[in-house]
Amino acid sequence: MARFPKPGEGSWTEHYPELGTGPISYQDSVSADYYERERNAVFKRAWLNVGRAEQLPRVGSYFTKEIAAANASVIIVRGKDDQIRAFHNICRHRGNKLVWNEKPHDETQGICRQFSCKYHGWRYDLDGSLNFVQQEGEFFDLDKSSHGLVPVHCEVWAGFIFVNFAAVPEQSLTEFLGPMVTNLEGYPFDRMTARFGYRTTVAANWKLFMDAFAEFYHAPVLHAKQSPEKYSAMAQQAGFEAPHYRIEGAHRLVSTSGVRFWEMDSELVKPMEILTRSGLFGPWDGVDLGEMPVGLNPAGCDPWGLDSFQLFPNFVILIWDQGWYLTYHYWPTSQRTHVFEGNVYFLPATTVRERITQEMAAVTFKEYALQDANTLEATQLGIESGYVEEFLLNDQEILCRHLHKEVADWIADWIADHEGVVVEVRS
Repeated sequence: MARFPKPGEGSWTEHYPELGTGPISYQDSVSADYYERERNAVFKRAWLNVGRAEQLPRVGSYFTKEIAAANASVIIVRGKDDQIRAFHNICRHRGNKLVWNEKPHDETQGICRQFSCKYHGWRYDLDGSLNFVQQEGEFFDLDKSSHGLVPVHCEVWAGFIFVNFAAVPEQSLTEFLGPMVTNLEGYPFDRMTARFGYRTTVAANWKLFMDAFAEFYHAPVLHAKQSPEKYSAMAQQAGFEAPHYRIEGAHRLVSTSGVRFWEMDSELVKPMEILTRSGLFGPWDGVDLGEMPVGLNPAGCDPWGLDSFQLFPNFVILIWDQGWYLTYHYWPTSQRTHVFEGNVYFLPATTVRERITQEMAAVTFKEYALQDANTLEATQLGIESGYVEEFLLNDQEILCRHLHKEVADWIADWIADHEGVVVEVRS
């Protein structure tokens, strides 16, 4: 299969000398001060994916998103002109949270003609404009046209909805994503509307969980419990030492082999996987989605298995050659906790068997994610002890190096802009 660099051309990491090859510190994953810097320097400046356009199927459809790292709650809504917009979830009267159900900290969704505040009844149109004030004559020089909901920058790419909390975004969304990501345009994301979601709170820093899916060095060991003893050797043969890594700006990509375990050795699969013809790699009977965009399998891996596009700061799109995809989100809530969201997407099932294969893939994904999350909580405890200050990374962990350096660079830029000094931030 294709591999760059080729044998004799040096390691992956050596092709990105700015990343270095020495041990690294993980203080960026245990420091409360560092987390506060991330909130301002990263999560209030970068484009953040908050969902899919299919979540807003008709005029008046809306959902809310709680983003603790940006200290924000946003309403995302489809307007009467069919445009998707985002607003801060705050009433302009006395600051009450505008859209919520039983618990104001929970996210919600629905459909409406307008938004009405539960406190004093102020009402807002779907475009955010203020259209009704209870006892309007009691106010002094009130101009409703200047007191609509506060907008949040919102753009849509390939059906993915992004928001940006900067007063003026430094780049448009497509500029921020860059060609490595935008070359995925044409993939049928919009047709894959069968979604299975999973959400949990993980007692580990968000970057540590992103690191877990940025390398496959762990797979033959951590996930060997999922299969017989032969799994480890076969996993290595199948390409868990990924054949291709790529870094473009703030974003990363790893591609893996397409060797199928169920075709290689029957002992590597469980009876339930045989019955359902599905598992971690998705339904065994793949679907033909037609011509694929140029951005997929950029290294020409043959056979190809998946591409994991890791969009800075906290969003992953993972596309499988079997004709389905999944997304990961890592939403920081403190230096030692974050909310992990995983969503698995398929073409709508047309038979009961297809539905079963999709559910089997979704359940298997959840089991593997739980294995990773459990290990990372142990990692957090080890790093927080402080007895080991530097840690070794191998060549397969190049994307881990890049994420931590990228966050540090964003923080350094933010400090320089706000304090007028050149500063180097180390993790």
